[in-house]
Amino acid sequence: MIALSPRTLVATNRFVCEICNKGFQRDQNLQLHRRGHNLPWKLRQRTSLPSSGGGGRQGDAAAAPPRKRVYVCPEPTCVHHDPARALGDLTGIKKHFSRKHGEKRWRCERCGKRYAVQSDWKAHVKGCGTREYRCDCGILFTRYICSCVLVCIELAMDTVPSSLLS
Repeated sequence: MIALSPRTLVATNRFVCEICNKGFQRDQNLQLHRRGHNLPWKLRQRTSLPSSGGGGRQGDAAAAPPRKRVYVCPEPTCVHHDPARALGDLTGIKKHFSRKHGEKRWRCERCGKRYAVQSDWKAHVKGCGTREYRCDCGILFTRYICSCVLVCIELAMDTVPSSLLS
């Protein structure tokens, strides 16, 4: 289980080149960049799981299966703060924290809806205002959720004499 601080989750460019101050989100990217400055660099190899054949004792693999990394939300009131409800990857926990607990920096110019994750905002902007739905009563809506029923009921209530409603 990995618990990261909120500052770490929203940080961009955590790895900075000491020569040109260029920032990178991943250490691997910084290491590749360092090659351009002729600085010492080292790429970390992904550790592979031990194979079940040959070299070791038979009971080793069954005794301690490799544990999967999980990431918990640092917000104590969040359901994903519980290790049983933890998220499985770093990107997932970063997006979750931004969506649910972060500042919503991107705003749709058409409808005013705000987003904390830029990719969510971009996906919304592509389709916002492009689809229209017409109710049986003739009212035009931009969402399929028929809030028209409420509008139609309200309009009907205004036209019905109050003596009939009692």
